[in-house]
Amino acid sequence: MTPTRKNLPSAARVVSRFALILSLLLSFAGRSGAQVEAARPIPPGGLRVLFLGNSLTYTNDLPLIVQALARASGEELEVESVALPNVSLQDLWFEGQALDAIARGGWNFVVMQQGPSSLPESRVDLRKWTKKFAGRIREVGARPALYMVWPSSDRLSFFDAVSESYTLAAIDVRGMLCPAGEAWRAAWRRDPNAPLYGPDGFHPTQAGSYAAALSIYGMLFQRSPQGLPARLELADGQLLRIPRPLAKLLQDAAAEANQRFGRP
Repeated sequence: MTPTRKNLPSAARVVSRFALILSLLLSFAGRSGAQVEAARPIPPGGLRVLFLGNSLTYTNDLPLIVQALARASGEELEVESVALPNVSLQDLWFEGQALDAIARGGWNFVVMQQGPSSLPESRVDLRKWTKKFAGRIREVGARPALYMVWPSSDRLSFFDAVSESYTLAAIDVRGMLCPAGEAWRAAWRRDPNAPLYGPDGFHPTQAGSYAAALSIYGMLFQRSPQGLPARLELADGQLLRIPRPLAKLLQDAAAEANQRFGRP
């Protein structure tokens, strides 16, 4: 079952806290003539990345895992996310927070994600709204990226269609493709019992989010994810622990997927 808004993990709660803070700043600016603070500068040699998506982004705090992987490799990465339950890119467009976050600027990449999008009508939807978001993303000097996900465990035969939908969407906007779903498949070729699905057969376990984060990290920084730590401390204090043999398998799988399917 998809978590409700009140149960969102810390990475997703950033959105509501930001909205409250921004409204207070705007109110103050209207009374005193003060200006809202501009977006923070990009860390020297680092990246600022905005994630847009749903529970496949906020489950296990995926953006923070990507950030922790980057910092473990000596890279600077700042992340923010607008990730809400059960939403498509179209929903995020009309909800408004995603467009507001993009408009603040200062991003290098905006990583977009919706559901598997394997059916013909959902593929059309993914491509349409990826194009609309890409226009706004490029207006602020950032590059669009797609985070390819996976089908539910009872629809594994749709994996190729998921991969094709996200690949087409990335090609449409000359964007980056982070083939996280293909990293899952590469992991299962190595070990069919790799524990990537959670109890509902759709949302990821910590290992599943770790595999996705490895793929995203590798594409963002154009580096192999092999050799990264199996134990990570996230920016909010959470600890992520993946058994070392499984971590190595997932790193090798993400490296293979990025090489075969990624679009830099």
